[in-house]
Amino acid sequence: MLKDDHKQIRKVFRDFQAAGDGAAVRKGKLVDTMIQLLTQHTYIENEVMYPRVRALLPDLEDDVLESYEEHHVADVLVMELSAMKATDERFDAKTTVLIENVEHHMDEEEQDWFPKVRAGLGRKQLQEIGEEMVAAKKKAPKKPSQPSALKKTVDAVLS
Repeated sequence: MLKDDHKQIRKVFRDFQAAGDGAAVRKGKLVDTMIQLLTQHTYIENEVMYPRVRALLPDLEDDVLESYEEHHVADVLVMELSAMKATDERFDAKTTVLIENVEHHMDEEEQDWFPKVRAGLGRKQLQEIGEEMVAAKKKAPKKPSQPSALKKTVDAVLS
């Protein structure tokens, strides 16, 4: 499920990068989609995946803490982007920084973190976590301004 989310997010990133100069309307819509996807995705990881892995696999504590910090950076950028217009001078630059940070995070998860989690947990535990993430995704916020996302975003800005 998380890899599927990553695939969808990467597609929106590529579409943004391919939009080119003078495509403010298209880029604005793509960033709105990015914000929605990232808000939902970080919510399910922060609410389910990270706490469960942290409790079940104490050896991955440093990986979990680093992931929380990478989400923190993304949350700050998402919140700033959600308040900007696509025509703002720093909109493209801020989006590019978000893309670079999130791509690094996703690559690290897929190549390093997920294999460690799969190796450390049994099939039943992975299925339970998966079911919890599916349930969390149904109630996950789609905008950083929604109450369930707002606390996470405010924490990110104030931390």
